[in-house]
Amino acid sequence: MDKTLVFRTVHEEAPGSKWRSLFDYHWTAYEQWFLAEGERERPAYLACHNALRRHMPELLGTYRELCDLAGGGDLASRLLSLYRPPPYITGCSQAVLTSPNSTLLARNYDYPPELCEGTILYTRWNQRRVIAMTDCLWGVLDGMNDSGLAVSLAFGGRRVVGDGFGAPIILRYLLEFCDTVPEAAEVLARVPTHMAYNITVADSAGRYVTAMIAPDRRASIRRIPVATNHQKKIEWYAHALASETLIRERQLSILVDDDATTEERLISAFSSPPLFRHDYRRGLGTVYTAVYRPREGRAQFHWPGKWLNLSFDEFPEESLTVRYGARNLQMG
Repeated sequence: MDKTLVFRTVHEEAPGSKWRSLFDYHWTAYEQWFLAEGERERPAYLACHNALRRHMPELLGTYRELCDLAGGGDLASRLLSLYRPPPYITGCSQAVLTSPNSTLLARNYDYPPELCEGTILYTRWNQRRVIAMTDCLWGVLDGMNDSGLAVSLAFGGRRVVGDGFGAPIILRYLLEFCDTVPEAAEVLARVPTHMAYNITVADSAGRYVTAMIAPDRRASIRRIPVATNHQKKIEWYAHALASETLIRERQLSILVDDDATTEERLISAFSSPPLFRHDYRRGLGTVYTAVYRPREGRAQFHWPGKWLNLSFDEFPEESLTVRYGARNLQMG
């Protein structure tokens, strides 16, 4: 059976009625997800608040604003902290291509379409303007800020779960308060994560790193332009085989290591196998392609036959319906 997802661009610089509408629309599904393992498995509000205050204190003001907008309820406030949330597993491929005049971060997001919010949110919550694909209502799957920083996450291919935050709120923190890759790397080295993720960060100066973070060991932060769904070596063989993480990594590495690879060639590769995947039945199909050019402040979102071009200076509010089938995508 085909699956449908409506993507929406939403421009609201300060938290307000538009964000509240997004919360109201998604809350029922998020509440079910948050309680799927039982409420006792989720940390209490005070633990969530204290964890944010300890590790990302600059984010507390925005967090409190959003909790108030959401009605101030205990459960919503706990979920919005993204502290020790239920585990979730994605696919994803991401790569950075730099030149003397340009920085480009491109990625495919592989996930069940019915579990993706589809919201591209433009905000100015903490001085910096941010454009990001959201998750968990204010977290970030990928995005950029007007200081020239771009970020993207991929699942790290390990089953370990521990004491820390969901990666989307860590990426939100990066975009709200970091200007450069070195600043972002410092954050990724110290903020704990609840699962293994590969976070790729690039800036307008052409710097980039991939941080392999996990709850059970120190972050490995290296100048690597490519990430898929494993960390250094394969540890979860069934997921690695199903997601073709090694094949995708090799394809991207060949591309970015080739001096003849242009931005257009790299972007085009994300639209074809093995990077573009149609395995929607197992939740490993490509939901969208994102391309960030942080030096120019431009973002593009791509589906077969359709581009959505956005920037900090031009961000129209619109919606786009995508239908995901077993073999193809259709635009509504």
